[in-house]
Amino acid sequence: MNFDLNVVPFSRRESFLAISILPEAQDRQKGLYLRTVRGGDDKFGEAFHIAIQDASGQSVPFEAIACPERIQLASAAGSAEICISDRRTFRIRTKGCGIRLTFRTAAYDYAYQAASSSWEVNSFTHGCRFMLTALVGDLKMEVPWDKIKSSYVIADFIPDDQTGVSEFAIEEFNTVWEPRAAWESFDDAVATAKEEFTRWLDRTLPLPERWQESRELAAYITWSCLVPAEGCLTRPAMYMSKNWMTNIWSWDHCFNAMALVRHDPKLAWDQFMIFFDRQDESGLIPDFINDKYELWNCNKPPIHGWTLAWMMARTDYIKDAQLREVYGPLAKWTKWWFRYRDGDGDGIPQYNHGNDSGWDNSTAFNNGIPVESPDLAAFLILQVELLAEIAGLLGYTEEATEWRQLAEGTLEKMIRHFWKGDHFTACRSGTHALSEGDSLLLFVPILLGKRLPESIRAALLKGLRDEERFLTPNGWATESVKSSYYQPDGYWRGPIWAPSTMLLVEGVAAAGDRELAEEVARRFCAMLDRSGMAENFDAMTGQGLRDRAFTWTSSVFLILGHEYTTN
Repeated sequence: MNFDLNVVPFSRRESFLAISILPEAQDRQKGLYLRTVRGGDDKFGEAFHIAIQDASGQSVPFEAIACPERIQLASAAGSAEICISDRRTFRIRTKGCGIRLTFRTAAYDYAYQAASSSWEVNSFTHGCRFMLTALVGDLKMEVPWDKIKSSYVIADFIPDDQTGVSEFAIEEFNTVWEPRAAWESFDDAVATAKEEFTRWLDRTLPLPERWQESRELAAYITWSCLVPAEGCLTRPAMYMSKNWMTNIWSWDHCFNAMALVRHDPKLAWDQFMIFFDRQDESGLIPDFINDKYELWNCNKPPIHGWTLAWMMARTDYIKDAQLREVYGPLAKWTKWWFRYRDGDGDGIPQYNHGNDSGWDNSTAFNNGIPVESPDLAAFLILQVELLAEIAGLLGYTEEATEWRQLAEGTLEKMIRHFWKGDHFTACRSGTHALSEGDSLLLFVPILLGKRLPESIRAALLKGLRDEERFLTPNGWATESVKSSYYQPDGYWRGPIWAPSTMLLVEGVAAAGDRELAEEVARRFCAMLDRSGMAENFDAMTGQGLRDRAFTWTSSVFLILGHEYTTN
């Protein structure tokens, strides 16, 4: 499998290192960059620009070919290969040409010679250090000093005069660098990376034969987007992307856990529990986390009960120990919504901002905030029901009864509050003024399946089958295509997303329409097979939009392709 470095970064499991072809931007030329994805999603994390040089020291154009274990660079002057030999180390080998690495400094960034063939680049910008070491051939540095920092850093790796080969390493570290007694061969490093990915691919959910290439891409994206437990990350974490969405968000992680639970239940459990490791005393969990910090200004919807029930139905890994680990945090998270997000005291919790729903700019929020929305009530009903089940399994009989009563009462309130004749509505908390627009968000309660009256299920299924409203040749648009608010690249005002598709496919199946669930899953997977694993997609054309190497998209593709499609 080869992939386009303009779209999909080259990386490796449990590494913060990545390589991408980045577009031109202010103070950045277009080109191939060694990157680090530390510190969150406010930047690409480009560290070193890579250029191939001929014998005269002139840069020459090259073509980059990437596969999971290495990148090959081909030019008229010679060739180069790049791999990530361990989670902190780039290795590069050239034949017939040299490599120039250029590091653009800022803040207090500087470089100095640490050993005879090694130079340290201390990057305040990236919050880490890099050690450049020549293993074969020579290293020549150009590092002018400017008062409190190096003006820039240029490293030229020059081939050996006899063999025409150069080989070098770029090691990332935070505090102290320890020289290695020996280096594994470049070929052995490549072979190890290949074996590791092959093991991951072999265990990835099987799909119909026609989607095998896309299965490999989805497997690669999920494998390569893992980062190690470090800093604020208490467990190995699957970032949403190693392009620029370099965090974990507190509903995205659920879909990645679901895709892992059959073949790597321990890693799936880590993905599920990682946000509860950072839970506030109030019960709130962060909106997102990366290695450096967590964000508390907003949050994401409580899909965790639904997720956990789904996972429990597909693995025997989740036993008494796991249920005891999760019960308290999940109960606190659930109570947080009823205690701190019911401003008008009507028993219907609210979203204080669109971001809290995950559907950031959905038309459900057109008329202002806070908003009471039926999807939130549905998620809480499912979560409370699961808490009742877990409480029963753990012997907490009184708590189980209390949870069941809360679920039943919330279901009654939800229907009475939101159902208006033949459709669900969303409204402002307090005034209960109805929201404008025609958002797919209002169909999410179908996830309740046969808990809903048959008449409500029928009306929701009718709307979801309407090919002049939400259902397109590629799946469900997030805003009706007939709505005046519909935008082809409108984020949650039109484009197709993986999480909304997953939730509604599961909901439609739970409501008894397996045929529609399978048809939408087929359309969605076929679109991804054509357009890749993007953050979201133009509902009519199927074109991938925004970040085009997204893990929850990859995970949902694998789940739906496995559970709802056939050869």
